[in-house]
Amino acid sequence: MRYAIYFTPAKDDPLTETASRWLGRDAFTGARHDEHAAYANITADPCRYGFHATLKAPFELAADRSETDLLTAFRAFAGNRQAFAIPTAVIGTLGPFFAFVPDRVHQPLQDFAADVVRYFEPFRAPLSESDIARRRPQNLTESERQNLTRWGYPHVMDDFRFHMTLTGPVPENHRSDVASVLHRKFAEFTGRPLTISGLGLFVEPTRGDDFTVHTWLPLTGSAGQTHGADSANDTKD
Repeated sequence: MRYAIYFTPAKDDPLTETASRWLGRDAFTGARHDEHAAYANITADPCRYGFHATLKAPFELAADRSETDLLTAFRAFAGNRQAFAIPTAVIGTLGPFFAFVPDRVHQPLQDFAADVVRYFEPFRAPLSESDIARRRPQNLTESERQNLTRWGYPHVMDDFRFHMTLTGPVPENHRSDVASVLHRKFAEFTGRPLTISGLGLFVEPTRGDDFTVHTWLPLTGSAGQTHGADSANDTKD
């Protein structure tokens, strides 16, 4: 079993519905959609993960932690963090991939992502040698290699870039067509704020299975609430 802490809108959010139909699967319900089957070859990988933005990348539980411990910490975290908005979300690219992204770096988002990584680190089992090799550390920057060693994932802290993946790699000669489709499909959600309203605890029962939402919780902390002693270590029995 692997777990992951992802941002995704709530189950009944219109963006969740639109993205699920584009990707071909709803990570909350497992429902399959085929209206965009013509693009299934480029949505197969993000379909498996569900519509999300990675905050704490998939991890196996540390030997001294249980799922109950993780859920307790997850509830505590959501109850002590306040919802906030990314000012403007757009359809963008990361190399050959298309994703739903902020139009610029938004520091409160960067800080929130780092908070998630640090808070849930005590729950992560060390990476296996095969997991490390899968990340191809020889192709990473020095900073990304350090992140992989320290946090189990290269794209965190200063190397974090928020993105909600919409495609796998798209051949260059098809990118204009795909961009047009995505801009039409997500027109009502782009060029406007995206609220980080809650978090999803996703699970992958065995390697290669689809990720599904185990628990989704709203961020209900109040303005000015301090986190201080609120840490994952405080939830351990």
